[in-house]
Amino acid sequence: MAKKEAKTDLWVYDLLKNAGISAEPQGSSIKEIEDALKTASKKGTGKIGRPEFVAVVKDYLIIIEDKKNLSNHLKYDDKGLISEDTDAIVNYAVNGAMHYANHIARNSNFKKVFAIGISGDEKRHKITPVFIDGTEYYRDKNNGLEDLESFISLNEDNIDDYYVRKILKEETQTSKEIAEILKDASELHEDLRNYGNLKDAEKPLVVSGILLALREKENNNFDINKLNGDKVKTDGQKIYNAISDNLQRANVSPEVKKDKILSQFSFIKDTPKLYDIDERLGKSPLKYFTEQIDKKIYNSIRYKKSGEDYIGRFYSEFMSYSGGDGQTLGIILTPKHITELFCDLADLTEDDIVFDCCCGTAGFLIAAMHKMQSLTDDINKKRKISRDQLYGIELRPDMFTIATTNMILRGDGKSNLLNEDFLKQPANKLQLKHATVGMMNPPYSQGSKQNPQLYELSFIEHLLDSLAEEARCVVIVPQSSMTGKTKEEQNIKENIYKHHTLEGVITLSKDTFYGVGTMPCIAVFTAHIPHDKNRICKFINFENDGYKVAPHIGLIKTEEALDKKEHLLDVWFDRIDADTKFCVKTTVEPTDEWLHSFYYFNDEIPTEEDIDKTISDYLTFEFSMIMQGRKYLFEENENA
Repeated sequence: MAKKEAKTDLWVYDLLKNAGISAEPQGSSIKEIEDALKTASKKGTGKIGRPEFVAVVKDYLIIIEDKKNLSNHLKYDDKGLISEDTDAIVNYAVNGAMHYANHIARNSNFKKVFAIGISGDEKRHKITPVFIDGTEYYRDKNNGLEDLESFISLNEDNIDDYYVRKILKEETQTSKEIAEILKDASELHEDLRNYGNLKDAEKPLVVSGILLALREKENNNFDINKLNGDKVKTDGQKIYNAISDNLQRANVSPEVKKDKILSQFSFIKDTPKLYDIDERLGKSPLKYFTEQIDKKIYNSIRYKKSGEDYIGRFYSEFMSYSGGDGQTLGIILTPKHITELFCDLADLTEDDIVFDCCCGTAGFLIAAMHKMQSLTDDINKKRKISRDQLYGIELRPDMFTIATTNMILRGDGKSNLLNEDFLKQPANKLQLKHATVGMMNPPYSQGSKQNPQLYELSFIEHLLDSLAEEARCVVIVPQSSMTGKTKEEQNIKENIYKHHTLEGVITLSKDTFYGVGTMPCIAVFTAHIPHDKNRICKFINFENDGYKVAPHIGLIKTEEALDKKEHLLDVWFDRIDADTKFCVKTTVEPTDEWLHSFYYFNDEIPTEEDIDKTISDYLTFEFSMIMQGRKYLFEENENA
């Protein structure tokens, strides 16, 4: 370990540790790796050579070389390939890492090797991976792997997916599952339209109701085979009765709440088109729907330990296919990667009480339940989390019903959801829930000078007022909400500043809500602590989040998403520093625009190459102007 690289080595070691990768410095305890290194000299002398770090993750080998200066990161030869000459191997991080990885691959049984060159420091650095398969590897600078920000993609949980997507160029199991969900949603939407003649709002309710009925299979109280098109006790009545029984079994109370939910499902028993035999199917549409939902959806929701909001995803798909009214009403359901990011930003613990005041289909509550339960092995504690530590409010009766169904299917003991107008609930009454974490995706673009209470900022203020003291609050809203574009909104910002603390704002990709056309951001607050004018806030540009739009599918996760999210969290929790292009740390005023773009300044010191290029560009411009007869542009004005 060279003394001049010692600080870099320690930083790299911390990166590995944070990603959960156990690495050994200057060699390996694995005999065949150590034997290979005995002849791995960078100078090609056949003597011993040792990389900075060696790690084995599953059947992959990771070799790391680091350099203090960014200028010693990577050298190409005159053909545009990663140089393999001795000077490059000795003095450049990527070239050196690739040398060691190649040598070990040729002299051991490790044939899947990631050579990683790292240069710089916490604030400005490059982490470049090169994959080597035996003696085959990428040397073309246009055919390599994207730079990393952390090692999270290469830990035991993620390295297989990274290899499958980046090296084999195949879909991972997760991406296949998402594609399958979307395919199922599309097919189910067509079936509901063709055989059920249902209204847009009724389609997700049919799915929700059937899922509740299917839970009664486990109590021998519902049998799909007994949906036989009977004229006296119809298939609709049988499913409706099973829904009622399951709501009672789930202890949904009080009775008025259960009746309110049941009323949303009443069309299932009252619509002959649904329960009469359809000659095209040879059975009732309800039986056909139940068979399809049982096969394609029920098991995924009931038994997979996932934060995926399946019903919410189906709801979004149905609305997009149907031209539904979601966007008109400002309803934009939150994608899974954002609900999970909320849990990370809030740094959830198993003891938190989470409150979502505009819960929609309960995506945030599902993600929070999944996260909190993953933090404990105590069965009783898991039950307490689902029964007593999750609260939600939803205004729309149909979405409230879907949210309740969603929570019941996830094992929620009594579904602490209310079908109310959040803004009409007294904050001091809501404080009695003692919520330590607030999460919210409020209705968008509903506020106006005539209805200032519907501004997104009004929802934020009321949520903050409704939480326990020092509670964490995470919200996702349009970026325009953080600017205070109207006088009313500016007043709300000032009031928030007066009573609560802004921790920071994260600007998100314009494609986060794909197909909606909203430019969103995440704002994080601490409730009931007045904002100290000297407090340093973080403003982050996370537009490059590792997600991309795929044709006919929508927003999908790429291999870089995990890495970019880990980098975001490292910066957010002050584990590492970052340049101002990514994060600006500053004090704020209520009159500021609370966005990265408002505070951003360029803090990069130009390199000699940058300076030379700027001078060269200027001289080229001046020469061009003189040749065009415009020498006067560069002459001093005597009358100035």
